[in-house]
Amino acid sequence: MSESQKPSNNPTQALDVSVDDVRQLVHASTPHFSLQLRNRIRRLIEDLPAGHPARLEGQFQIARLDELGYDGEVRGQQSDGLEPLACVTDPKLR
Repeated sequence: MSESQKPSNNPTQALDVSVDDVRQLVHASTPHFSLQLRNRIRRLIEDLPAGHPARLEGQFQIARLDELGYDGEVRGQQSDGLEPLACVTDPKLR
């Protein structure tokens, strides 16, 4: 599904959205594409009922992608004999 497509254009497709559909979209999310993925998920789940499992997973992933898009991602560990980067040790710089 492209960002311009919307499942509600096809009424039966909106009912067929699954948790796996949401997870497939966010599987390899990176900070660079997280906000685009967030928009795609928002459109995918917007017509689902409030308690639908795919909607709940989508809302969780939207929050995670927002954080990833605005705060970035910090990974790794300090190596022996090397000073850690400030962005790894200082939460204010994340």
